[in-house]
Amino acid sequence: MTDKITQVALKNGMKVMLKEIHTAPIISSWIWYRVGSRDESTGGTGLSHWTEHMQFKGTKQFPAQVLDKAISREGGRWNASTSNDSTRYFETMPADKIDLALRLEADRMQNSLFTEKDVASERTVIISEREGYENEPMFRLSEAVQQAAFHVHPYHHEIIGDMADLRAITRDALYEHYRKYYIPNNAVLSIAGDFETKAMLKRIRELFESIPRGKTPPRLIRPEPEQMGEKRLYIEGPGETTYVQVAYRHPSATHADYFPFQVLDSLLGGASGLSSKTSRLYRALVDTEYAVDVSSGSETTIDPFLYRIFIINHPKRKIEKTLAVLDAEIKKVQDVLVPKSEISRAVKQARAVFAYGSENITNQAFWMGYSEMFSSYKWFTGYLNKLAKVTPHDVRRVARTYLQPKNRVIGIYLPQGVEGT
Repeated sequence: MTDKITQVALKNGMKVMLKEIHTAPIISSWIWYRVGSRDESTGGTGLSHWTEHMQFKGTKQFPAQVLDKAISREGGRWNASTSNDSTRYFETMPADKIDLALRLEADRMQNSLFTEKDVASERTVIISEREGYENEPMFRLSEAVQQAAFHVHPYHHEIIGDMADLRAITRDALYEHYRKYYIPNNAVLSIAGDFETKAMLKRIRELFESIPRGKTPPRLIRPEPEQMGEKRLYIEGPGETTYVQVAYRHPSATHADYFPFQVLDSLLGGASGLSSKTSRLYRALVDTEYAVDVSSGSETTIDPFLYRIFIINHPKRKIEKTLAVLDAEIKKVQDVLVPKSEISRAVKQARAVFAYGSENITNQAFWMGYSEMFSSYKWFTGYLNKLAKVTPHDVRRVARTYLQPKNRVIGIYLPQGVEGT
């Protein structure tokens, strides 16, 4: 896999990233906007996600009822998603049909309709989506933990937004959000696949360069103060299962501790996407029947976010006993240097997950734009080398620094009728 790409800034400030891959007659195109839930204030939570939904309601040139049919008729697939830090849209098409995707994205960057009828319809859809989440114990627990972990930073709220705001947000507020952030100088276009760079760039200039640049929107900067002690919360609800979530502050993507933390996570919970049955927490908690299951993970974010350990508590065990076993396992990595062989195995697992997640054409186009949202493409190309440089001392240091009781929030979901902890 070559890492050679072409990076160009259009006259209106839009960044273009192109990577030729001639292994299959496919092209994947992603457009990224630097706006996510971290750019929302109280009263406007959920604006970014809702705006993403509205982008599928069509323009005069591409009415909603023909959009999906047009993409599928040409053998393509498309979707979008909103994260804490960005919003992205993609189309993966047969190489000779990619012009449809480019025309669509150039059009809806500036001409999405946002009719009152569509806003009302989507309000119902998103409220229903939120209600569905609220029926899930793990969502309710995760949201409560996140709210307890962040009081100042806008990572406080879930991406979908608070129910009160979803009921109150107006069409004009949505449209204003769209016009503020969906401008070329706030966007990155990343394309990978079977094309010739010179011709592709010429077509991109024809479609996008005439779109006027806007006033670059400022990002919300509200650093979260240091947590001064452990927080614990309880959620009660229906069901028969007790869930536990332990969340620690996690370094941002560009922090020097990010990569040692990825290795630490691989040791404790197992590399994401691979079996966790050989991980330290699985052996300590599941094999000994303190937990039915355990997993862990973090997100790659602009600002420090959360490293979460998820536990399904064993019905025969008291929660405090389970947490004591967890703490004992964490203390081991804080007190005793992990053998180099175990570090090597954890790095190998993390490398495998990373390689698998970045090999196909769609994913390669994704990673170009994704890394640009919080750093640069160099972050992506240097990922494996930085993992390989992690030492046992690095792992012990980040375990001691971040996995402290004073830095954590413990959330416990208790099924109604289950006694105590």
